[in-house]
Amino acid sequence: MAARLCSISAAARRRLRSPELRAGNVAAAAVGRFYSKDNEGSWFRSLFVHKVDPRKDAHSTLLSKKETSNLYKIQFHNVKPECLDAYNSLTEAVLPKLHLDEDYPCSLVGNWNTWYGEQDQAVHLWRFSGGYPALMDCMNKLKNNKEYLEFRKERSQMLLSRRNQMLLEFSFWNEPQPRAGPNIYELRTYKLKPGTMIEWGNNWARAIKYRQENQEAVGGFFSQIGELYVVHHLWAYKDLQSREETRNAAWRKRGWDENVYYTVPLVRHMESRIMIPLKISPLQ
Repeated sequence: MAARLCSISAAARRRLRSPELRAGNVAAAAVGRFYSKDNEGSWFRSLFVHKVDPRKDAHSTLLSKKETSNLYKIQFHNVKPECLDAYNSLTEAVLPKLHLDEDYPCSLVGNWNTWYGEQDQAVHLWRFSGGYPALMDCMNKLKNNKEYLEFRKERSQMLLSRRNQMLLEFSFWNEPQPRAGPNIYELRTYKLKPGTMIEWGNNWARAIKYRQENQEAVGGFFSQIGELYVVHHLWAYKDLQSREETRNAAWRKRGWDENVYYTVPLVRHMESRIMIPLKISPLQ
């Protein structure tokens, strides 16, 4: 055993006699050795390399609805706890005016306070009919709307922070439509690994049918501006018990488990908010 451990192969002796080692250049010899091993194994490893076909279109083009040019904006406002009631009252007094004014190409989709999740938070979802031109038209008009400017100034005194995202809707999801209440809403947010949006969309296009029986699917969106590779799924339930029963029923349907199996590895982070509609929300 000792003789076998201490013996040096002919190849090793030749390596020790190489000019690189005689010159003390150990690093160069090591690089040469690893480069040689890589070349020898590259043909084998290439059998397992995932080949990515070049795409001719962005994922936003492939996944969004072609028949509409709707653009969505979601806003997250973190409100000072002592100001939440005043914030809600102010919001309910001003935002419906924009929603009803035909001169503004925007409409409210939903307005909520977070019940479970981030506390003292308001979430607003807007639709811009006409895409980015409609968004810019609306923003330019608001710059000259004195009531809205005063609203923003007063609102700023009530906020700790705010952020937003511009979204497109998945082609295979329902378009959000007003609904009667009372309901609770769940906003499930998935932050995906970059480059996986197409795979996510392909799986959910097949799986959404498992979540339609109770009309719980409200809308599905993916981010275009703001934090990227973010997906939002919006669901409606009568109450938390209904949510539990509906979600459990999905697991009894053949194919739902497969969707979960293939999409979970695509997710870096996920979050769930349970939300209560404000009085002005079209989604009640």
